[in-house]
Amino acid sequence: MSDEQTDTGTGWPQPAGPVRPGGPAGEPDPRPDAPDPDELSPLAPQGPAQPSDDEPAVEPVDDGATVDLSAVSRSGEPVADSDGLAEPVGEPVVAGRSRWSAAGVMIAALLALLGFTLVVQLKTTSTDPTLGATRQEDLVRILSDLDARENRLQQDIRALEDSQRQLQSGEQGRQAALDEATRRADELGILAGTLPAVGPGLTVQFDAGVKPISANRVLDAVQELRGAGAEAMQISGGDRATVRVIASTYFLDGDDGSLMVEGRRLSGPYTITVIGDPATMRTALNIPGGVVASVRGDGGNVTFGEREVAEVSALHVPIKLEHARPVS
Repeated sequence: MSDEQTDTGTGWPQPAGPVRPGGPAGEPDPRPDAPDPDELSPLAPQGPAQPSDDEPAVEPVDDGATVDLSAVSRSGEPVADSDGLAEPVGEPVVAGRSRWSAAGVMIAALLALLGFTLVVQLKTTSTDPTLGATRQEDLVRILSDLDARENRLQQDIRALEDSQRQLQSGEQGRQAALDEATRRADELGILAGTLPAVGPGLTVQFDAGVKPISANRVLDAVQELRGAGAEAMQISGGDRATVRVIASTYFLDGDDGSLMVEGRRLSGPYTITVIGDPATMRTALNIPGGVVASVRGDGGNVTFGEREVAEVSALHVPIKLEHARPVS
C-alpha cells in the first residue's frame, strides 16, 4: 500500500484527499457544479474574495463619505463599507475636513468664552465672597439700594449747594443792609447835630443897623435856608460862641441886642454856616420881601460868602425822647 492510501479497517484502501460530502464516504461529489468542499468547511476563513488574475480590480471611489476609522483592520488592509466597496486607508477626505474645521472654530470660540466667564467669576468671587454666594434676587435688591442711596446723596449735594448760594447772597444782603444802615445813621446824625459835617455851602453874616438883629429875622433866615435845601448849619456870634442848629433849635431876643440860641447867649454880628447848594440858598434869601430885604429895611446888612468846603463842626447833645416811639 502506498503512502497516499489510508487504512479504514475494512481492508479496502481509502484514496487520499478530502472526503466529498455529496457521495459516500471516501468518494468525491460527482456533480460538475458542486462547490469546493474547502469553501464549505467551517474552518475556512470568511474574508473577502481576492480578485483573480482574470477579473478586473475594483478602483476605490471617493464620494465624499466619511470613513469609519473603526472599520479599518489592524493590519492596514482596506475594509469593505456598507456598499461593498473598499476604500483605501489614509486617503484625504475633503468634505469631512471642511466640516471638522468649522466645528473646530465653533468649539474653540465656546471654550474661550467659557474660560473668560470662569476667570471673571473667580475674580468676583475672590474679591467679595459674600456677593459671590448671594442669590440673584438679593444682588438686584442691593443694586437698587445703591442707586437709591446715590440719588439721595446727589439731592443732599444740591441742597448744600443751594444753601451755600443762599448764605453767600444773604451775606451780601446783610452787608448791603449794614452799609445802608450806616449811611442812614450818618444822615440822621448830621440832621440831629450829633455828627460834624463838611461839604459845599455858604456863610451868611448879619450886621445890625439902627435896629438890632431880632430873633425873628434869624429864625426867618434859618427857615428860608432849610426850604432851599440846607442839610446842616450852625450859628456863631461875635464872641466866637457857636451853636448847632437842628429842628428843635429855638431863638430868643436877649438883653442889649443879644440873641439867645438854645439857652446860650450870642452877641452880634451873627454868622450862619450852612451846607447845601450855595446858589439856591442865596437866591432863597434874596427873594423880594425876604430876609435880606427885611434886614436892610431895618438899616442892617447881609453878606454872603460861598465855600467849596464848608465845615459844620458844632455838635448838639442827643435828645432823649420821653413820649415818641417808632411805629412798629
